[in-house]
Amino acid sequence: MLNSTGELEFSNEENPEIISQLASLALCGGKSSAGVPEKTGYPDSVYVMAANIFQGIRIEKSAQKVLIKYGNEPLRSLSKSEDQSFRRLSYELAFSALKYQDILETILIDSCIFPSTTIPDHLSSLIIVMLYDFQDRKFQTRVLSDNEESISEVQEVENLLNSFKIKLAAALARCRIKHDALSIYHILPETVRKQELRASALPLYAWINTCKISPEEVYNNLKRRGYHKVKSVLHIDDKVFAVDQHCYDVLIFPSHLKNDLINIDLFKDYKLIFQDKSRSLAVHSVKALLNVDDDILMVNTSSWYTVAHMSVLTNNTSKVFVCGAQSQAKDPDLKTLFTKMGCKNIEILRELFINIESKDHRLQKVKVILLLPRCSGLGVSNPVEFILNEHEDTEFLKDHSQGGISQEKLHSLAQQQYEQLTHAMKLTKAQAVVYCTCSVYPEENEAVVKKALEFQDLGNKVQPYRLSPPVLPLCSLKEIQLSTDKFFRMEPSEITNGCFISILTRERDPSETVSVKDVLARAAAKGLLEGIELGKSSKREKKKKKSKTSLTKAATTDNGIQMKIAEFLNRETKASANLSETLTKPPLPQKNTAQVGASSQTRKPNKLAPHPTVPTFMKSTCPSRLRERQAHFMRPRPEDRMVALKPVEIVLPPVFMPFSSPQGIRSQMPTQHFYCRWVAPKALMPTCLPTPSLARRGEKPKEDTPSSLLRPPRPWL
Repeated sequence: MLNSTGELEFSNEENPEIISQLASLALCGGKSSAGVPEKTGYPDSVYVMAANIFQGIRIEKSAQKVLIKYGNEPLRSLSKSEDQSFRRLSYELAFSALKYQDILETILIDSCIFPSTTIPDHLSSLIIVMLYDFQDRKFQTRVLSDNEESISEVQEVENLLNSFKIKLAAALARCRIKHDALSIYHILPETVRKQELRASALPLYAWINTCKISPEEVYNNLKRRGYHKVKSVLHIDDKVFAVDQHCYDVLIFPSHLKNDLINIDLFKDYKLIFQDKSRSLAVHSVKALLNVDDDILMVNTSSWYTVAHMSVLTNNTSKVFVCGAQSQAKDPDLKTLFTKMGCKNIEILRELFINIESKDHRLQKVKVILLLPRCSGLGVSNPVEFILNEHEDTEFLKDHSQGGISQEKLHSLAQQQYEQLTHAMKLTKAQAVVYCTCSVYPEENEAVVKKALEFQDLGNKVQPYRLSPPVLPLCSLKEIQLSTDKFFRMEPSEITNGCFISILTRERDPSETVSVKDVLARAAAKGLLEGIELGKSSKREKKKKKSKTSLTKAATTDNGIQMKIAEFLNRETKASANLSETLTKPPLPQKNTAQVGASSQTRKPNKLAPHPTVPTFMKSTCPSRLRERQAHFMRPRPEDRMVALKPVEIVLPPVFMPFSSPQGIRSQMPTQHFYCRWVAPKALMPTCLPTPSLARRGEKPKEDTPSSLLRPPRPWL
């Protein structure tokens, strides 16, 4: 029983008007009360559970600064308090009281509750959490439900606070004036206030359990319940959801839909699971590094939902080993939980991670290690939700309540993280390590990774580790800028909590390089290349070898080709002298013209039928020489790149088109000769030998004329 000398003194001095005026000076949380229903208080079991949580996370002070003594005995709680909704309310109340611990203790001293009353030490935590709720309700009486079970300790503390409510309201008003603040919310550090603003808008993340349901079925189920799929859920008060850009199996919901979502079958049947996005990013990074039949070792994971997500991503094909799980003592029915979620490949190791060795026969196929070390976690905007979903230690709340962490504790955490990372790098069978934190301090992130890489043990026969770029998609310019040094970072914002991921992979051993043929052989042995012949690759290699040999032969016979070209041009010069005599001869019969027409349809210059006016010498020499020259010039080069020659002018026979009668040929026969002259391009390499040139008819050949190229006419085009 609580005894107070001032309890009767102030019990008769209650003035509702004064209380209302004093309470109005302390605006709760800095939030507008417009449109917000009045708070009526919590059930007794919530107060008791919140007091026990606060007892474990409260900030301990030195003996000179102690104002109120706290006991070590926990209060008796009801079984009802283990419900998820009661746990959430209890953690939120305890965390709020922790943030205002100094202010609440000052109010209790200033209002003369301490030390004028004889209060057992084990009830001090209960008084703190109930006082916070009392001022949050503006010192109004709590509304109790008829069927609620009462707890004697809660009733005693409530009566005490009600008897002192005028003095409590006055003390709160004086505290506000002293700090020149509109409310006690504005007395909090700026980092804590920003954190609360982000937490109020932070959306909900949930991953799809593809072992039990497909994404399309989830979308259809949500649409039947009135949810609409959108690209972004920010600033939308409707029932909507979106698919995350980094993780294809993660859905995003607005924060105000929490109570509605937890009551639908998708969440009750473990088809959708709430979890912080940073943990989903970590398991997806591991998934991107896995090969077929590779096992995984997860270290220091605090949530079994993270383990289940990793198991689901592997489709139960790889073994998932869990070591150093902080919540394994709290979940005795883990097998039942994993069975409900459809996970069959999880094995829990009872040893400490620091005691695990490379020669452990169970870990011989472990290729990727996921390290989730305990960190300050100041990148998390809503620590209560993070604790409930990740089962993080309640010490996590203490750092957030102050908006920072001491240097001593930061160095201690960084040293633990460094030791765990270096031990993970010593496991010789592993080929990659994924290091993930939700901290914003470089001492826990980049500094730990760089130090571990710098001082890694190089005495083993295995290849050393190196820093690899992120394996997750970078969806914005800001993410690209933050990942320029091969670290994946997400800063705390109204969209997501902060996250840091580093990928360490072993350097490739040059002695173990595998050829394409070996890779295909291994794939064929596993049955991955059904219906594909492996002999095709050898044929391609043979073709490449043949092409290389032909190039070398062509290079060695280049001088011989040039000599043959010069010889051919000399013969052409002699043949042009007799061209005028051949033009008087009669044309070929109809059969030959038909052949010319047939050859013209093929559009191949090699197969053109010779005209009767062409001299016999040219008939016998020119086509064969042309074919010979073209055969020598068959090289793997573009068509326009020809060999540069000296100027040449060749007189070609008249062009005839096929007709049905010889008269048609005569009528269409041109009376003049066609002189085709091609000039060489300017940008050609002058690597050819000089060749004699032909002058115009009746002139001697000139040697110093501009260069030109020979190319046969194509009248059929």
